[in-house]
Amino acid sequence: MRFLRTTLLVLGACSCAGLGRAQLAVVSNGASQSCFGGTTCQVSVALHNGGSQPVACAAHTRLFQTATATAVELNISSWKHLQILPGQTILESASFAFPPVTAATQFVIQWWDRTNQLLGVTSVWVYPTNLLAELKPLAGDALGIYDPQNRLKPLLKNLNLDFANLETDGLDTFSGRLVIIGPAQPDRALPEDLAHQIKALAKKGTAVVWILPPGPLAAAPAAGLQPSFYAVPETTNAVVVAQPQLVAGLADNPQAQLNLLGLCRLAVHPRPPALPEWATTSQP
Repeated sequence: MRFLRTTLLVLGACSCAGLGRAQLAVVSNGASQSCFGGTTCQVSVALHNGGSQPVACAAHTRLFQTATATAVELNISSWKHLQILPGQTILESASFAFPPVTAATQFVIQWWDRTNQLLGVTSVWVYPTNLLAELKPLAGDALGIYDPQNRLKPLLKNLNLDFANLETDGLDTFSGRLVIIGPAQPDRALPEDLAHQIKALAKKGTAVVWILPPGPLAAAPAAGLQPSFYAVPETTNAVVVAQPQLVAGLADNPQAQLNLLGLCRLAVHPRPPALPEWATTSQP
């Protein structure tokens, strides 16, 4: 999936009229938010009053869809009346209706005060609702699902993706290319030989993504920290073991679906870990 490139507006601070040194600005950790196209999403924003006076002003928003070199304004909306004490940071949210998209598309929300001074911007990536359709080429004609919490199966049915229900068919009968297992409910007993069955699947050439259940299995062991996911190579495939938070909110969270696809790619096409590429600028 090709991501569109755009240059974002620079975050800035401004003052509401009549408030002297009161400086109100959007603050951000740099992370983009995400949602599915064709839905209404809550977008969060943090605002900080860096001045010595209280801030009280009306605010409004502008929504832009960005492209390589252009940004199209889609909506201007009144938002809310803000009241922020000196030195205070507040977390707010606003609802935005995003149009359907056919590829990952970046949107920019501008936050303005009543004097049309820009408070800052928030970046939102909007994704098509059929992200998980990519499981079909990854799995070929045979995808196995062991989904005790029924989180994944309804999403695949909505996309008309065929799969084998391994809760009823059994793991030992499956001979396809890719299996996704879990997560199970914390209080649901898993088969005692589940790890053995997963290893047997992998030895037959099946790539496996095993999402651990919440609880002791997913907790950091006493001996040290546990990574959010890791791959256990077999032959040409791997068993990828992942923490449940990576796919939390699977139905409504595009990032969770992207994480699941990434885990499946790693299981089907394992690769050794490598140091990250780090761009440096030489000093004159």
